[in-house]
Amino acid sequence: MADVTPTMVKDLREKTGAGMMDCKKALAETAGDMEAAIDWLRKKGLSQAAKKSGRVAAEGLVGVATEGAAGAALEVNAETDFVARNDTFQGFVETATKLALSTKGDVEKLKTIAFPGESRNVGEQLTHLIATIGENMNIRRATYLSVGAGVVTSYIHTAAKPGMGKIGVLVALESTGDKEKLTALGKQIAMHVAAANPQFLSTDAVDNASLEREKAIYRDQATASGKPADIVEKMVVGRVRKYYEEVVLLEQPYIMDDKSKVSQAIDKAAKDIGAPVKLAGFVRFALGEGIQKEEKDFAAEVAAVSGVKA
Repeated sequence: MADVTPTMVKDLREKTGAGMMDCKKALAETAGDMEAAIDWLRKKGLSQAAKKSGRVAAEGLVGVATEGAAGAALEVNAETDFVARNDTFQGFVETATKLALSTKGDVEKLKTIAFPGESRNVGEQLTHLIATIGENMNIRRATYLSVGAGVVTSYIHTAAKPGMGKIGVLVALESTGDKEKLTALGKQIAMHVAAANPQFLSTDAVDNASLEREKAIYRDQATASGKPADIVEKMVVGRVRKYYEEVVLLEQPYIMDDKSKVSQAIDKAAKDIGAPVKLAGFVRFALGEGIQKEEKDFAAEVAAVSGVKA
């Protein structure tokens, strides 16, 4: 049997898009014959992943996993919602999300770790799924939150199954108080984040460019209404305050008690928890946000298949 070198495996992988272990096995089965190995992979359906890599994948699932004072969120995309309901795909997302805890949300590192129960790493297992299921997929992003003392809690909105769905949220709370009560508060805040979609944690976290852009818009609107300069500035201050209530988590009206801001609700809850509580961070992943989805002309698609001009 011909020796299979790392260079041969690399070349075959680049030609086919198949996983490293699959390429190594193909070369071993074909005595190192590159063309025969390509045919071997094609027969197994493992060389199709590369052909699918250019197709838009904006569906899929967001997964969340927590472990004490740490949590990870992961988005894995596929082309259709049908795949998101596939047990094998869901199993991959569940496992990969738990592994993302150990890599602290580093996607590239995640792809290199061994996938439990398989002779492949996470990246290769995904390539294997692409070939098996027949759709383009990718691990789009991951993140990690942790605190020294306290909890990281999670919430999934529109859950496909526990721990995964369309919107995933993590909330990190620092406190030495009652863990059970702290976790309950974190769950409520995570639900708030899913519904209210804040962009920033605090007013200090609002980037200057965003703030100045908003001020310029408000100032132009007020000036156009013919108001004096001093009134214009007062109106701008009022609109900035309103802007903070829309985009800053701690300034938003709390959905569980719309008479209080989130910051006030936390201070109130701290009395029952038995120690000061600090909202240290949050993450909100909405499936497919920011991905340019392909708009299909159904009539043109049918015409193309039938050979008739639309």
